[in-house]
Amino acid sequence: MFQQLVPLLRQRSVLLTVTLLEEDQVRVNVMPKKLADSENTALTTPMSFTGTAEELDTQLPTALVSYVASHLDLKNTLEKAREEMAAAAKAAQEEARTKSKGVKKASDTTAKAKPIEEKEAEKKEGTKVPALPNLPGLFDAPAADRAAARAPSGPMPSAIDVDEESELLA
Repeated sequence: MFQQLVPLLRQRSVLLTVTLLEEDQVRVNVMPKKLADSENTALTTPMSFTGTAEELDTQLPTALVSYVASHLDLKNTLEKAREEMAAAAKAAQEEARTKSKGVKKASDTTAKAKPIEEKEAEKKEGTKVPALPNLPGLFDAPAADRAAARAPSGPMPSAIDVDEESELLA
C-alpha cells in the first residue's frame, strides 16, 4: 500500500485516516495536503475507500495506483496549461508591441510624406497651395453687433408706467 503512495508523497504530504465502521467494515481516507494557498484545489481532492480488511488488503493497492496516477496526470495537465497560457500571453504582448510600433512608424511616415508631396506639387505648378481662409467663429462678432444684441428691443418704460406698476404690486 505505501509503495503505491510514494509517487504522491514525493509531491506533497498525505494524511491517512483509518476508521472502523459497523462490524468488520473499515474506511481508509487519503487526503493530499495543499502546498500553497494559490494551488488548485483539484490537486487536494480526497479519496475514500471502504470495505472489509481482506478486501482492502487485496484491492487498496490497485485503487491507490489509479488514484495517484490520476492525481499526477492532473498535476501535469495543470502545469502544461499554465505554461501554454503564459506563452500565449507573452506572444500576445509581443504582437501588441509590434502592432503599436507599426502604427507609430506608419503615422510618422505619413506625417513626413505630406509636406514633401505638397512641396513637389508646388515645384511642378510653380505656385503655392492656398491656405484656408480664416473664418469667423461663433463668438467673433464685431463689438457693435454685440452691443445691439444686448439693447432692449421695445420702447423704454416711462416713469408713469413704473409708478402704476409699483402701486399694483403693493
